[in-house]
Amino acid sequence: MVDQNERNRLLAEEFRSRGGWVDEPNFRTATLLLLTNVGRKSGKTYVSPMVYLADGERYVVFATHQGADIDPDWCKNLLAAGRATIEVGTERFEVIARATEGAEREELWRRQIEAHPTFADYQKKTSRDIPVIALTRA
Repeated sequence: MVDQNERNRLLAEEFRSRGGWVDEPNFRTATLLLLTNVGRKSGKTYVSPMVYLADGERYVVFATHQGADIDPDWCKNLLAAGRATIEVGTERFEVIARATEGAEREELWRRQIEAHPTFADYQKKTSRDIPVIALTRA
């Protein structure tokens, strides 16, 4: 079985070679980006493929961790740094990250569930509020 870091590496390689698209059932109909950030403890660089929601000029990502009871490391690292690099299609650029709150968070979460109903299942699996993070070009 392939570990998560190796899976992410393979997905990122395919994403880049196909101009921002991967041929995996979970991602075929989704908008996908690559998030590159640095571990807050390790200092290592990590690349995480993830589904995003386009919101005007922003890219919104969701720290579902598939419904686990803790936030994923990429989310902790991203919010600690406040900045990262993303790749969308063939474009790569720096972004500023901000956790959304209140009505803004709820509206973005509602829109994501409409676009990808499986995201509602992740919330049902956990009691934590899943972070909704807006990424804006730096």
